[in-house]
Amino acid sequence: MAPPRSSRFFSRRTFLPTLVLACISILAYVAIVQPWSLRQVSLPLSVGDVASSDLRAPRNIQFASDVLTEAARTEAERAMAPIYIPPDTAIARTQSKALNSILVSISAIRKNPDATLDVKKTELSAIQGLTLQSGSQGILFAFTDTRWELVQTEAFTVLEKAMQNPVRTEDLDSVRQNLPSLVSLTLTEKEAGLVVEIIAPLVVANSFYSPELTEAARQAARQAVEPVTQSYVAGQTVVTRGQVITTADLEALTALGLVQPKNPAFNYLGAAALVVLSAIFTALYFFRRKPVVISDLRSLILLALLFAIFLVGARVSNPNRTIVPYLFPVPAFALLVSALFGMEGGLVFGLLMSLLAAYGMPDALGLLPYYTLSSLCGVLALGQARRVGQFLYAAIAVAVAGAAMVAAYRLPFTDMDWVGLATLTGAAVFAGIASASIALPMQYLLAQFLGLTTALQLLEISRPDSPLLNYFLQRAPGTYQHSLQVANLAEQAAERIQADTLLIRVGALFHDVGKSADPLFFVENQPPSQIDSHDDLAPEVSAEAIIRHVPDGLGLARKYHLPRRLHDFIAEHHGTLVTRYQYNRAIQVAVGDASKVDENRFRYPGPSPRSKETAILMFADGVEAQARAERPRNDDEMRTLVRNVIERCQKDGQLDNTPLSQRDLASITESFIATLRVTYHPRLEYPQDQLASQTSAVVEVPTAPKRPPSKKHK
Repeated sequence: MAPPRSSRFFSRRTFLPTLVLACISILAYVAIVQPWSLRQVSLPLSVGDVASSDLRAPRNIQFASDVLTEAARTEAERAMAPIYIPPDTAIARTQSKALNSILVSISAIRKNPDATLDVKKTELSAIQGLTLQSGSQGILFAFTDTRWELVQTEAFTVLEKAMQNPVRTEDLDSVRQNLPSLVSLTLTEKEAGLVVEIIAPLVVANSFYSPELTEAARQAARQAVEPVTQSYVAGQTVVTRGQVITTADLEALTALGLVQPKNPAFNYLGAAALVVLSAIFTALYFFRRKPVVISDLRSLILLALLFAIFLVGARVSNPNRTIVPYLFPVPAFALLVSALFGMEGGLVFGLLMSLLAAYGMPDALGLLPYYTLSSLCGVLALGQARRVGQFLYAAIAVAVAGAAMVAAYRLPFTDMDWVGLATLTGAAVFAGIASASIALPMQYLLAQFLGLTTALQLLEISRPDSPLLNYFLQRAPGTYQHSLQVANLAEQAAERIQADTLLIRVGALFHDVGKSADPLFFVENQPPSQIDSHDDLAPEVSAEAIIRHVPDGLGLARKYHLPRRLHDFIAEHHGTLVTRYQYNRAIQVAVGDASKVDENRFRYPGPSPRSKETAILMFADGVEAQARAERPRNDDEMRTLVRNVIERCQKDGQLDNTPLSQRDLASITESFIATLRVTYHPRLEYPQDQLASQTSAVVEVPTAPKRPPSKKHK
């Protein structure tokens, strides 16, 4: 379309997006080159690499190897056994007193002549610290006093023997199991078993682990190790070709000067090249495609913030880790952008996020396709995000694509076992679930709090039972039907030029909602027999009443919390056009002198359309109103009608700020003609019903004169 009206407008339109792009590029560069983002030391050879050739010592060298010394000290520390404190005699004395108390109680029960055997067993069970089996209780009362004295003496002896040696908590069961071997052989088997049953609960731990003594001993063992010296003579092979480089090898190679750290300036230059190219790519995308996001500062800032949050999160959590980079939900950013700003934006910015998130990682060549293809597949599966189920499809697509990339780039090129493969595959599945779980609630919350428009939100408010549509239908049914016709026209045309069909359909439904404030001022809501409300009004007053439906519509949109994007359809569907009927009447009243008429009083407040969708709505609104008035009968009349509407908008400068091309206008014209052809196709004339004819001959039903359709209320 025509260029902007002035270079000032162009600079104002491009300055803010350029400023935001520059700021986010600087932030991205800082995030990439920070020490916590890049590996701190990047060597041509690192631990785990395979030497491509034999590396020999260029000179004689002897040095203290920190790696080997640390290994020797760690081994000495590990070899030091845990230290326990000596047996505590106080514990043994306490247990001996407890045994004496138990034996005294048993003797008292044995000597009670008045108690029956059952009573004695009951009293025996009540003794604290004594647990005897039923059979052992009977044996206890069957002993003679002499044999009982032997059992008591042996019990003290065995307990003393057991508690003299160190008894540790972890060895307690084995010590108790060894008690029978401490009982004197002079006792019978039943007497020995009774001794063990009485003593076993009293054998407790008397030697405990000492962390302080153990740590002191380990530190002493560690300090006792002398530094390990490593030496090489000139020409000696340090690492052979094909050998996997260990930490000790890398230390020796560094000491010999065979491995030099990479110049850090290369890291900064590489990151700068990637960020600059990404910024140029984004600028070209904005310039060529002109997405809606660049015309809305809030949306642009939100996009930049989301990009910064996900990028910084990836750069902080991923470096120097194996599994976390595959768990981090990078595709969530692409899904969120796609749900908020369209599928094309999700593809473009998802690609950029993948490039920057994977840059400089140890497994960058594997992470780049992992992030890129999982993000792109997720966006394509999500589509226009019109159903909650599509987020489930996106999660599956991200998981499957991620698992496929793990198999494609890990199995052939790395030595990976099945456990590692299963772990990374599980990480890919988690990333898919996490990405969809983040994108679904976030797109809803951001749309609610920032006034953005999402497909799910549009579908919800376009339901016939939504509060505003229900109010619209009840207050202005004629205008509501007009809006449905306009929506059909606009939706078909939007599909022809690949505009947002859902957005334009919902915008068309609400574009005339302001007429519900005073519905009888508009001809489509007036009964055929009603006197026109505008006949007795001055042209200026009539025009004011007609134009008021735009601010009234914006007021209703704010009251019912319609998305801000739908406000554009209400404000721009007439642009800054003139109410022609009232303006012409005013000129007639002024006896043809147009200079006496203030044109601004007959002009809509605007602004003029600023997107493809609102421009199509302007055309569809005018075409539907004029077609309803003129009733075109063939394609030629329809084509003339449509072209007149579009040319009138062009001549009035209504399309200056829209990205429509001449090809788009031609496609829109053909789409309107096709839709009108179906709407105004000839209908069959049915033969008159004989019964109805006879009835009408007997009873005359007066009918009101039919008023011709009018255009003056548009």
